[in-house]
Amino acid sequence: MSKFIFVTGGVVSSLGKGIAAASIGKLLEAHGLRTAMIKCDPYLNVDPGTMNPFQHGEVYVTEDGAEADLDLGHYERFTNAFITKDSNITTGKVYYNVITKERRGDYLGKTVQIIPHITDEIKKEIMKASRENDVDVTIVEIGGTIGDIESLPFLEAIRQLRWELGELYAINIHVTLLPFIKSAGEQKTKPTQHSVGRLREIGISPDILLCRTEKGITKEEKEKIALFCSVDKDAVIEAIDVKHIYEVPLCFKKERLDELILRKLHLKSEDKELKEWRDLVVKRLKNPTHEVNVYVVGKYVALQDAYKSIYEALVHGGIANDARVNITKVDSEILEKEDVAKRLKNADGILIPGGFGDRGILGKIQAVQYAREHKIPYFGICLGMQVACIEFGRNVCELKNANSTEFDKETKYPVIALLEEQQHVKNLGASMRLGAYPCKITKNSLSFKLYKKENIAERHRHRYEFNNQYKKMFEKKGLRFVGFNTQQHLVEMIELDNHPWFVGCQFHPEFKSKPERAHPLFKGFIEAALLRKKDLLKK
Repeated sequence: MSKFIFVTGGVVSSLGKGIAAASIGKLLEAHGLRTAMIKCDPYLNVDPGTMNPFQHGEVYVTEDGAEADLDLGHYERFTNAFITKDSNITTGKVYYNVITKERRGDYLGKTVQIIPHITDEIKKEIMKASRENDVDVTIVEIGGTIGDIESLPFLEAIRQLRWELGELYAINIHVTLLPFIKSAGEQKTKPTQHSVGRLREIGISPDILLCRTEKGITKEEKEKIALFCSVDKDAVIEAIDVKHIYEVPLCFKKERLDELILRKLHLKSEDKELKEWRDLVVKRLKNPTHEVNVYVVGKYVALQDAYKSIYEALVHGGIANDARVNITKVDSEILEKEDVAKRLKNADGILIPGGFGDRGILGKIQAVQYAREHKIPYFGICLGMQVACIEFGRNVCELKNANSTEFDKETKYPVIALLEEQQHVKNLGASMRLGAYPCKITKNSLSFKLYKKENIAERHRHRYEFNNQYKKMFEKKGLRFVGFNTQQHLVEMIELDNHPWFVGCQFHPEFKSKPERAHPLFKGFIEAALLRKKDLLKK
């Protein structure tokens, strides 16, 4: 049976529990152990699919088509864990399952309550993900902060699981904060003490403390925390701030967190160093040979987490090319009112990510036009491919006001239209084209050179597609359709003739990129941006 690590957080939110959990997974995999990763989210939404990116951040899509929390992206980027719809458990999903069973009569007339029915459902979902993946260790991250009312059912469920499984099979790692008070010149341990106190009131005694700090932890502070929080001194782990998130596993390794976990869970394993991770990721991240400027034009750029996987995939593309990627975020709505040429003149590459709604669309179209006319490498993802088609229709094919039916239902030239299967959809939740779909790439194309294969599968999250009625017209004018879903006759990838690097894809390649294995499209995009910069420097 799998052993379990339950990761909780205290003091404040946004402490990086997801990155901590993913880093622990990375360390354990370096010891030859197989891991499963689960995120428990306390919100009542069944999934984050209908939530505003400004509220929740990016919606991550799994291979099997689940819309999930963005922390699952960290899990996939750091580890080899197989992430599925069962890897994200929300309060909404749990209550939906319990109420469905109650309506069906599964509880045989019993009074349905938080304990045991909700907690039993949570435990069942956790055990299900663990058993189906046949792993050595299951890492379960509990969203929210200790003290939040909405997190209590999950905490009670893991308390019960720890008691049922026994101390050899389950431990708790609590992520906390040691704030530095500048005016006093002191780092305070009291918030951590209070957080652990709240956790113990619930019935959970932490086995290990990950203490977020910007200044480091002294030996005296570690001893004080250990004494007041009733943990071993070597179980007070320094989680110091780092410049790049990919340094976190190395910091934990230095603190011997992996050895501590193996000892507490009585796990025997081989000991492998993270040499490849250290050399490839951290050295190239800290001391790259080259530098390149990429402009990301989107409508949610004000929130860092809204395009999290995009930004990380660009970093991965940089690592593959030994280059630092300087990302400039451009609000497409503000761009509509600016001098586009002046705003984008320093771009070595322009990327437009996915999104929904017509706000800021004109700014994106103007950005595409600038990239097309000035031969700047362009990468359009999902909506980014669609606006590239709209811009091409308007400015090259002379289809005045060509548009998507998403933005103008009465448009005369609907170059982007609603999928036939979406025509009568009323419920928005989990009803898009989601998850991995096959794509066949034309051999004499840039995309084929990048992928080095004809048949691929990539993850989707959208409702609208290119309208095939305009395919011949666009081809005559120089837009190439190089990727297709042959089963549904859908356009998946486009390229532009007489342009150094212009690629649009209807899918989301960022979800499959890893720091040590950059996605081929992101690797190629950064390479093209570097080539353009070198050519300009020569001139």
